[in-house]
Amino acid sequence: MKTYLDEIIRWHLDEKITADLNENEILRISSSTSPSKSFSSAIISQENISVIAEIKKKSPSLGYINKEVLVGRQALRYKRGGAACISVLTDGNFFDGKNEDLLTVRSTVDLPILRKDFVVRRSDVFESKVIGADAILLIVAALSDSDLKEFISLAKELNMEALVEIHDLNELDRAIDAQAEIIGVNQRDLYTFEVDRSRALKLAEQIPNTLVKVAESGIKDRSDIIELESAGYDAVLIGELLMKSEDCEAELRNLMVR
Repeated sequence: MKTYLDEIIRWHLDEKITADLNENEILRISSSTSPSKSFSSAIISQENISVIAEIKKKSPSLGYINKEVLVGRQALRYKRGGAACISVLTDGNFFDGKNEDLLTVRSTVDLPILRKDFVVRRSDVFESKVIGADAILLIVAALSDSDLKEFISLAKELNMEALVEIHDLNELDRAIDAQAEIIGVNQRDLYTFEVDRSRALKLAEQIPNTLVKVAESGIKDRSDIIELESAGYDAVLIGELLMKSEDCEAELRNLMVR
């Protein structure tokens, strides 16, 4: 049976590469410059659980969430609302994102930025560096063990971090074997796009405390965040709720109020 994830990964693998990326030159520049803004440090430096606020215009299951969003303005509102980091969807075919969205956020705010996309090739990692990402998303379900390990290592060489996304214990074991340092538990099943809001809680105790823990998807209100914080999560990634809000800055503040 064809699934959302199968379709998305196939499209990305078939996508034509047009950017002229000189890997050696990018590595040379990265090694001679100061590190990117630390995604993990921004998360764990917060006194309480952090929020990674996401800019997501559309999803395959919901269609458009906020088609007319002004990306730079949304990023400023997220910063004023207290977000620790910003996640930017750059997938164009399924999420109506683009690299220019991340570049706009990069030029607008000084928060660490996660490039939220489907990294399936080395060139995707290099491209993420070129457009200004501080961290990349690596989905265990979409990668072989060798690619996962290689992309985590390559991101480090480029002074970026990797949020390694899992959905079950098997994927957690694979992420740990690949030397992941930030684990994201996505409560949305990428095959059906249905949300299981208990998934992050079930997996929390299985994630070593030496790793940064992020809960993704299905977070609806402050009570969800309190529960996830109590379970040991360092951050929550929230997109749909904030993108639908008429005042995302106030929404963020309400989510974070103690």
